[in-house]
Amino acid sequence: MILSELNILNYRNIREASMAFAPKLNCLIGLNGQGKTNVLDAIYMLSFTKSAYTTQDSLNITHDQEMAMVQGVYRVESGKSKVESDTTTVSCGLRRGVKKQFRRDRKDYKRLIDHIGLIPLVMVSPADHQLIEEGSDERRRFMDSVISQLDKQYLEHITRYTALLKQRNALLKQYQDAPEVAWDLFEVLEEQMIPSAQYIFSAREQFISRFVPIFQELYDELSGGAEQVSLIYQSQLHTRDLRAAYQSTRQRDLILGWTSQGVHKDELQMMLGDYPLKRVASQGQQKTYLLAMKLAQAMYLRTVSHQSSAVSSQLSAFSRPILLLDDIFDKLDSERVARIVRMVKRPEFGQIFITDTDRQHLTDILRPDPEARIFHVADGQIQLLTT
Repeated sequence: MILSELNILNYRNIREASMAFAPKLNCLIGLNGQGKTNVLDAIYMLSFTKSAYTTQDSLNITHDQEMAMVQGVYRVESGKSKVESDTTTVSCGLRRGVKKQFRRDRKDYKRLIDHIGLIPLVMVSPADHQLIEEGSDERRRFMDSVISQLDKQYLEHITRYTALLKQRNALLKQYQDAPEVAWDLFEVLEEQMIPSAQYIFSAREQFISRFVPIFQELYDELSGGAEQVSLIYQSQLHTRDLRAAYQSTRQRDLILGWTSQGVHKDELQMMLGDYPLKRVASQGQQKTYLLAMKLAQAMYLRTVSHQSSAVSSQLSAFSRPILLLDDIFDKLDSERVARIVRMVKRPEFGQIFITDTDRQHLTDILRPDPEARIFHVADGQIQLLTT
């Protein structure tokens, strides 16, 4: 799946832009705050139906405008030749106070969830540091985002489990001060939650078993094999029967006002050697760790889409995800930058979009690729430069 054209109207600080992209390497150069990241976010929107940075759609509309539009034209290659290809157009329309409109080839989606996975994509950005610094929900979200692009049922189960969990928590708060509690209502909800929880748990276990070897290999390559890294999936379901756990903790949950058992409490422990990454890693080690995780995500999507029978047939042709690298070269020496670019230029990675403030070192690195394109971004204006 290759993004050949991107059209933007009133998306954040980009009032109007039309870009034609190279099939492999594309770079956006400019000072900070000029709109480079907004271009990547528009591409992200077309894959995930939402911004990478806000859940409030109106914030993506240029402040003095009433509507915004993002449209992408994708070329779908069969893998045999560039001649044997087709195109599909995906667009997103935003209007203040109105539900966003998402289309594929002029046909509206009835459910946005049906679009997820059509255009696999991985984004690497400074915001990834939240995986280390923030709570376990960030790391669960990472697992969910990867698995959901390959497994439609997983996304359905996540959506269902989350809705039921909200209902159970609402019941807990409702009955906190009540003289009598309708425990049968809790039992009904819990029986509905258990199948989805078990599916989520099993999918996460399988994901980690396949993902970790890819991640470790890439970390070794980026770091020179200086240390060992690992990711450990921790879940209450490893040692507990969920039905019994729900029943035994109802009274405590009633006091707490929230559900203490289930896959929404899962954790992904990030380890450097025998210790938690957050506790012992330097800034450089953390940055390398996160980059290896995200590049492993891209390789995982490609590898598993070929192997898993659970993958939708539409994904077989889209096995190499688009890779967005947003300002990842900051404070890295030119040798490490060159190593990263050489890595992502390998055939196993798909189309790549890179943002940076330094044109010269990227120009030097990309010069061997005659098809690479460099765009200059200034105050929301985008201009194609020659390499």
